[in-house]
Amino acid sequence: MSVRLVYRLFVQVLFWLAMFARSSASKDAEILALRHEVAVLRRNNPRPCLSWPDRAVLAGLARMLPKALRNHRIVTPGTLLRWHRRLIAARWRQPTPLGRPPIGDELAALIVRLARENRTWGVVRIQGELRRLGHRVAASTIRKVLRANGVPPSTGRDDTWRAFLHAQADSLLAIDFFHIDTVTLKRLYVAFVIEITTRRVHLLGITEHPTAAWAVQVARNLAGDLEETGHRFRHLIRDRDAKFSAAFDTVFASISIQIAVTAPRSPRMNAFAERWIGSARRECTDRVLITGERHLRHVLDAYVAHHNTGRSHQGNEMRLHAPHDEPNMIPFPARIDTIRRRQCLGGLLNEYRPAA
Repeated sequence: MSVRLVYRLFVQVLFWLAMFARSSASKDAEILALRHEVAVLRRNNPRPCLSWPDRAVLAGLARMLPKALRNHRIVTPGTLLRWHRRLIAARWRQPTPLGRPPIGDELAALIVRLARENRTWGVVRIQGELRRLGHRVAASTIRKVLRANGVPPSTGRDDTWRAFLHAQADSLLAIDFFHIDTVTLKRLYVAFVIEITTRRVHLLGITEHPTAAWAVQVARNLAGDLEETGHRFRHLIRDRDAKFSAAFDTVFASISIQIAVTAPRSPRMNAFAERWIGSARRECTDRVLITGERHLRHVLDAYVAHHNTGRSHQGNEMRLHAPHDEPNMIPFPARIDTIRRRQCLGGLLNEYRPAA
C-alpha cells in the first residue's frame, strides 16, 4: 500500500504542475465538466468503494478546501474520523487464536518429565498417569508437546484385543506361563493368573521344571484361595500347553469354574494374559539381570504390586486395579510443584502422587 500511495502522490504532483501552465478559462471549464461528471457518478453510486491510497489523497486535499465546501465532497469530516478509528483498531487488534487453548508451561514440563523418566510409556500411558494426578489432557496434545520438546515416541505399541463379551468379563480369569533366563543361562518358568475385569494379577509360582504335576498343584493352591475369598469367577481361559492336563481342569471344575481353551496358535484369544507378559518384560524383567529364583520372585512381587495398585490401566478406563476404586482417582488437579515420585526396584518403576 505504501508504494501505491507514493506513486499516486507523484502522479498528482505532476498533474498539479501541469495545471499551472494552463489558462484560467480552460481550468474553469474543466472544473465545471468534472463537477458534472461527479454529480452523475454520485447519482449512480452514492457510496463508492475507495482504496487506501485514494483515501489518503482525498484526505490531504480536503484539508485545503474551505470548510463550507468540505461537506459536499465524497470525503466528509465524519468519513475521515471513521477511517482514523479503523486504523487505530487495526493497529491494536490482537489475532484470535484458533483451536484449543495452549496448556501451561508447568503441565508441559510434567508431560516431558514423565516421558523421559519412563522410556517405555506411550502417549496413552502418560495420559492415564496425568489423569490419576488430576489433569485431563488429550492424547494429541501430549503427542504435540513431546514432539515440540524432541522426545521420541515409545517403541513397540501393542494393540489390545477386545473380542471378549463385556457382559462376561466379571467372571473371567486367564492363566498362562512365561519364562525368564537368568545370568547363568538357567531358564525359570513363571505361572500367573489375571482377572479380566480388574486387570489384577496374581503370581502363582516359579519353577525350573514346569511339569503337569506342578501345574496341578498350582491349580489347587489357586482354587483354595478362590474358595476362601468367595470368588465370583465362572470361566478360566487357558491355551493348549501340555502342562494343562485333564487333572488341571478337574481342579477348577470342582469349584464350578469352566475351562475355556483357546484355538491352536491363537495367542490373541488369551490377549489379556499375553499383554501382561509383554508389559512385565518391557517394563521390568528385560531391564534387570536376574540372578536366580529368589531374585526373580522379589522382582516380580514388586512389579505385580506396582501393576495392581500403582498404575492406571489403559483398557480399564485409566482406573487402578478395580473399577470401584474411585477414591484412588484424585478428584481435583494436583499442584504441579507438589507431585512427588516414588521409586520401585531402584528407580526401574515410578509412581507419582501429590505430596501430603
